[in-house]
Amino acid sequence: MENIDLIVFVSYCLLILSIGLYVSRDKKGKQKTAEDYFLAGKSLPWWTIGASLIAANISAEQFIGMSGSGFALGLAIASYEWMAAITLLLVGKFLLPVYLEKKIFTIPEFIEKRYSKNLKTILAVFWIALFVFVNLTTVLYLGGKAMDTIFGSGNGDILSYSILLLGGFALSYSLWGGLASVAWTDVVQVIILIFGGILMTSIALTFVTPSGDIIDGLIYVYNTVPERFSMILSKGEIMIPDKIVNGEIIYKDAWFDLPGIAVLIGGMWIANTYYWGFNQYIIQRTLAAKNIREAQKGIAFAAFLKLIIPIFVVLPGIIAYVINMDKETNSIIIENLPNGFISSDGSILNDNAAPWLINNYIPVGVKGLILAALAAAIVSSLASMLNSTSTIFTMDIYKAIINTNADDRSLVRVGRITVLISLAVAMWIAPNLGNIGQVFIYIQEYTGVVSPGILAVFLTGIFWKKTTNNAAIWGVLFSIPVAMYFKVAPNGWSSLPIFINDVPFMHQMGITFLSTALIIFLISFLEGNNDDPKSINISKKLFETDSSFNIPAFVVLLITTFLYAFFW
Repeated sequence: MENIDLIVFVSYCLLILSIGLYVSRDKKGKQKTAEDYFLAGKSLPWWTIGASLIAANISAEQFIGMSGSGFALGLAIASYEWMAAITLLLVGKFLLPVYLEKKIFTIPEFIEKRYSKNLKTILAVFWIALFVFVNLTTVLYLGGKAMDTIFGSGNGDILSYSILLLGGFALSYSLWGGLASVAWTDVVQVIILIFGGILMTSIALTFVTPSGDIIDGLIYVYNTVPERFSMILSKGEIMIPDKIVNGEIIYKDAWFDLPGIAVLIGGMWIANTYYWGFNQYIIQRTLAAKNIREAQKGIAFAAFLKLIIPIFVVLPGIIAYVINMDKETNSIIIENLPNGFISSDGSILNDNAAPWLINNYIPVGVKGLILAALAAAIVSSLASMLNSTSTIFTMDIYKAIINTNADDRSLVRVGRITVLISLAVAMWIAPNLGNIGQVFIYIQEYTGVVSPGILAVFLTGIFWKKTTNNAAIWGVLFSIPVAMYFKVAPNGWSSLPIFINDVPFMHQMGITFLSTALIIFLISFLEGNNDDPKSINISKKLFETDSSFNIPAFVVLLITTFLYAFFW
C-alpha cells in the first residue's frame, strides 16, 4: 500500500473510532442503563436506523461474497437485495408494530411472551451459537481473506493478523458504547461504503473498453454477457465452473442456486423474511427507535438503499468475469484465470473477484478509500453482531436464568464480557474456515436448515391465535431432520420422490417451512383448537401507517417492479 492510501485508510479508522468513543462517553457522569447500552436509550431517529440497518447487513458476506456470486452466476444474485427491499416494507408494516407494542429488548424475549420461557431459552442459545460460530467467523474470515489477497500473497500469510486487526477495531468502540456507538458510527460507515463501492465499480468499468468511458464500459459488459443480466434463470442457462478434477473442469448449474421463479414466489421469501424480520442484530435497530413512526421511516429508507446495493456488490463480480473472458470464445478459460482464483484443491475461488479488482485496477490514492469502504462493511457488521450477541446472552440467559435480580451496572458489565468472549472465540475459529467457492450462497444454504422452522413458529404465533407452545416446540424439532434430510441423504436414496440431487435449496426451505407449519397446525388443533392464552390480539389499527411510510414504500415497489421487468 502506498503512503497516500495508508493515510486515507488510517484517517477513516481514526474518524470512526473518534465518533464511537464520543458517543459512548458517560454523559455528566451518569451510569449507562441496560436500555442505554443495548437499545441506545430508545433515541434513534429514522435516518440513523436506516443507515445502521444497511451497515449491519452489508458485510464481507455481501461486499466479497456477493461479488463472488456475481462473478459466478451474474445479476440474478441481486434478488437477495431487491426482494429484501420489499421484505423490509412488510416487516415495517406488519411485524414491527407487534414488536414495539410488546416493548421487547430481544427477539427471544418475544418468544417468551408469546410461547414460553423454555422455548425462548432454546432459541436464545441457538442464536448465540449461530452469531458466534457462523456469522462472526464468516465475516472475519472473508474480511481477513480480502486483506490477505490485497496486501499479502493471497496464500494466507497475513490472514490471522488481518482477522485480529478487524476484530480489534470493531471491539475498540462497540465494547464500551453499546448500540449507540454502533448505530451512530454506522451512519458514517454506510456513506463511505456506498461512495467507495460505487467508485470502485466506476473505475473498474473504465478498464473494459479502450475509450475508458464508464457508460461505454457498462454497455460493453451488458452486451458481452447478456445472459448474466438475467434475473430469472432457466435450467442450464448459466453453467458455473466449480472445480478442476484431474485437469477437467466440473460445472454446476446456477439454477440450483437461484431456481427460476422461486426467487419471486418461493424460498427467497423464507430466507429474507427470517433475516429481516426475526434476526436480532438487524431488528435491534428498530427496537431502539424513538417511536413507531421513526422506526417505519427508517425501514423505508433502508429499503430504498437496498435497491442500489447491487451496483457495488454484484456488478464488480460481473466486470471481473468479463475482464477474464477469452475474447474468441466469450467464456472463462480456467487456465487464463489470474493467480488467486484457483485453490490448491482445484476449487474456483469466485469470492476473490472483488479483492482481485481492488488489487489490480484501483489506482493509488483511491485504493485507500476503497479499502476504507471494505473495512466499513466488515467492521460495522462485526460490531452489530457482537452487540446483539451480548444483548441476547445478557437479557435472555444471564438476567432470565442466572441472576434474575441483576441491576443495570451488572447487566452492562456482563454484556461487555460477552462481547469479549464472543469475539475471541470467533477470531480463534475464523482462520480455519478454509476455501469456499461462493460463501454468500454457502451461508444462505446452511442457514436455510434452521430458518424455515423458526419462521413458521414466529408467523403462526403472530397471526394464528390457536398456535400452542407444544406445537411450536414440536414444529422446531421436526423442522431440523426434514431440512437435514436434503443435506445428508445418501445418493442411494435417489429412487425416492424427493431426493437431494433434484431439489434446489430454496425449494428445500419451502418444503421445510410448509411441513413445519402443517405440524404446528395439526398439534394445535389436537390440543383443543382454542385460542392460546398468550395469543396476540391483531387489529387493523395496529397496522396503520401514515404517508411518511406509505409514499416511499410505493416508490420502492414501483422501482423494484421496473427492475424485474427490465432484467427478466
